Amino acid sequence: MWLSSLKNLVRSLAVLLVVTFATFSLMFGNAPGIAKAVLGLAATPEAVQGKVVELGLDRPLLVQYWSWATHAIQGDLGRSFYTGEPVSDALASRVPVTLALIVIALLLTAVLSVILGVTAAVRGGSVDRALQFVSVLGTAVPAFIVAIALVLVLAIRWPVFPATGYVSPDASLSGWAASLVLPVTALLIGSVASAAQQFRSAVLDTLGRDYVRTLRARGIDERYVVFRHVLRNSAAPGLTVLSLTMLGLLGGAVFIEQVFALPGMGQLANASAQINDVPMVMGTVLVTIVIVLVVNFLGDLAITIANPKARAR
Repeated sequence: MWLSSLKNLVRSLAVLLVVTFATFSLMFGNAPGIAKAVLGLAATPEAVQGKVVELGLDRPLLVQYWSWATHAIQGDLGRSFYTGEPVSDALASRVPVTLALIVIALLLTAVLSVILGVTAAVRGGSVDRALQFVSVLGTAVPAFIVAIALVLVLAIRWPVFPATGYVSPDASLSGWAASLVLPVTALLIGSVASAAQQFRSAVLDTLGRDYVRTLRARGIDERYVVFRHVLRNSAAPGLTVLSLTMLGLLGGAVFIEQVFALPGMGQLANASAQINDVPMVMGTVLVTIVIVLVVNFLGDLAITIANPKARAR
């Protein structure tokens, strides 16, 4: 178990190194283009060259990356090319918004998908067919379309929740919860539709095993069989589904934050990319990669713990 966890950790660090270097190369590879974007299209070649030197973009790419990486390890992600604001400070106020959005959506997805998936697999019939229909519909409709529909119905037609904006939990806990209801729901519909279908398949596969048929033949209560044995042995594929769902929620949050004007990482990355604020974009990419790798590592660790064969190693 510990050897497997160590291998996953080393693999995650290697992926972090490769992805950050590749992203850094793509972002910082065109030094004159970056300088011209900062100065404006009317900048003279002399001004552009001076800006390149000022920003340190005239150094070899490997030297630039080493300098950036060593500072990043210490928490210094550089400063915005436009505002001069430290990237770490900008992210410190944005990351909690995005994490609140996706963590709440993930927890609700885990609960609802298990309930729906198990119910559909055990009962079958019309319940199963209804889940199939809802899963196809929820997966086919993009999250931003769902978000717009929610705004039209629950914020404009019936003003139950705010259409846009974000309230800090420090200012008002109830206001914070109200500002997240529609964004979380927009993310939740698609993620539950997909995850519930996967849980259903995992539970159906487990229900077809010989030991389950033996337990049923012995007259053991169905609820005990399902909750004590079937769910436990469906945990590994279920955890895999949830870790993949987390990645999907991260991608969906970029669009949802735009629709609801949430000051999260997605909105910051989009605004920074439009003005070519490279350090800010690089900072959001780094944090996103770290979140993805942490989720994958914890997911693999949870699967290893849930799998008796893995624990035995």
